[in-house]
Amino acid sequence: MTSDDLIKQRSPKNKTINLDENENENYKKYLIKLSEKVTINQIINSVLNQDLFQILDFLPTSFVDLLFIDPPYNLTKTFNTNSFKERSTKDYIDWLESWFPKLLKTLKPTASVYICGDWVSSTAIFLVAEKYLKIQNRITWERDKGRGAKSNWKNCSEDIWFCTVSDKYVFNIDDVKIKRKVIAPYKVDGKPKDWEENKDGNYRLTHPSNIWTDLTVPYWSMAENTDHPTQKPEKLLAKIILASSNPGDVVLDPFLGSGTTAVVAKKLSRYFVGIEIDETYSCLAQKRLDIAETNKTIQGYQDNVFWERNSLHAQKILKEK
Repeated sequence: MTSDDLIKQRSPKNKTINLDENENENYKKYLIKLSEKVTINQIINSVLNQDLFQILDFLPTSFVDLLFIDPPYNLTKTFNTNSFKERSTKDYIDWLESWFPKLLKTLKPTASVYICGDWVSSTAIFLVAEKYLKIQNRITWERDKGRGAKSNWKNCSEDIWFCTVSDKYVFNIDDVKIKRKVIAPYKVDGKPKDWEENKDGNYRLTHPSNIWTDLTVPYWSMAENTDHPTQKPEKLLAKIILASSNPGDVVLDPFLGSGTTAVVAKKLSRYFVGIEIDETYSCLAQKRLDIAETNKTIQGYQDNVFWERNSLHAQKILKEK
């Protein structure tokens, strides 16, 4: 069965981004292959379709402001033409050590690093990261898609380790506040205290914590959805990119997948470099970058504010778009 056949079988309401054979051939032309050391100008705003291990020595030094790493977790999983096999914690640490220290040469002294993991791989990630970076926090986000279990707790959370190269780093707290509905609208002298009253309801801007419960894993009716098995929400990347970089900064993702990091960086006026071993996912990333030329929407983020998941006002805005 061809990719065209799969597309034809989808529901008309299915918004999943796909590639037909012609698109795949076209987007391949934009992918970059490295065979020698390059400058930042040669790879900026590009998708490098290669094995990270093969090009680590070709990457420039000290050009990255924000490094987002979403590596294969310590699970047996297939990613289109590639697969990863579960291993012992020690062997997973050895695997991380085989590339992680070399990648750090790309960082500026003021850079931030975010590393994703699940409960199995999170310990190994911490042990490796603390050797080379300053660990600032651990974010735990609710992954609303989770398989039930009869003899265990349902697994529906993931971790992101927030690290920095030094004590001097960017953190734009006002750019990542969450707009929450006010449950108890307290007033002083008849006026709202620390909240706003409007026709759509009463809302308060709150400081973000390291527990994220306002994210939705992409699914078929979301315009950002792809067939990548571990795609992160654009809203998740928006939080990280807005908090830990400024417009014009460079964001690097060495496991780009279907391109979410690059797409969100572009939507938020940052530069990007993405590395992805799989050709299909690399082409999919290029297609999404093309879409981002005219569509800057990030679900759950509107008017420079993050809204609670499935909030009525946020849904209304997106419906109008």
